[in-house]
Amino acid sequence: MWNSFHDAEQVEPIVKKQLADWDIEYFDLYHIHFPVSLKYVAPEVRYPPGWFVDGDSKIEHGKASLESTWKALEEVNKKGLAKSIGISNYGGALLLDLFTYATVKPAVLQVEHHPYLVQQNLLTLAKEHGIAVTAYSSFGPQSFIECDMKLAADTPLLFDHPVINKAAEKHGKTPAQVLLRWATQRGISVIPKSNSQGRLQQNLDVTSFDLTKEEIEEISGLDKNLRFNAPTNVSLLFFFENPASADMFCSTESRYTTLLRYVILFVDSAGLDIDIA
Repeated sequence: MWNSFHDAEQVEPIVKKQLADWDIEYFDLYHIHFPVSLKYVAPEVRYPPGWFVDGDSKIEHGKASLESTWKALEEVNKKGLAKSIGISNYGGALLLDLFTYATVKPAVLQVEHHPYLVQQNLLTLAKEHGIAVTAYSSFGPQSFIECDMKLAADTPLLFDHPVINKAAEKHGKTPAQVLLRWATQRGISVIPKSNSQGRLQQNLDVTSFDLTKEEIEEISGLDKNLRFNAPTNVSLLFFFENPASADMFCSTESRYTTLLRYVILFVDSAGLDIDIA
């Protein structure tokens, strides 16, 4: 669920619209995308709405609380429109706060997770409460280069890191496969993306080998607490005074193309015969 649909009265209508768009009866899992409320933009005005209320450059935050949004999602869940509901980009404090009002706990927490941003305390908290974790941007800076983000461009690629390459050479796998296995072997789901059919197939082949305990610890030791996707920094001041940092937010087209690739990858991993372009 995008940020501009956080108002409680807009939650069920947007879920129903998206179900109709996909021509399905329910979602297996439906997420709050960011813990950031933006002013509502009606689908008949512009869809998808993107970050800007005017479709150009103006960001206007909404008034919806995360509690009211979650309560509305619980109703969606009770009505069977979403079999499970989840959250994305929540930190520990927001997760603990959610526990004070949720009657339905989130099934999944989706966060940025790679060796430069391990977030072990958050992962432990989620595990203690029976919440599955899905990692996005598993390749670290590589995932944000297409957004022309300076921070990503200035950060050494994990694909080139000697620790990753040493493990890749030992196991006869690619650096990407090592990064994905580092996550999956620790109980974390991954949703990598690629424009290449061959790399998509490689990304699915990440359970045919195991990293050693020492390799996992060495890769985890690369942690820099380096976050590339920081939606809580979004504001007019942020965009106009920090244009380089604002580059982390890709164009609307890029974001939704990425989402479609994620969906295709999930379908492909389920064994369905589809053509991924």
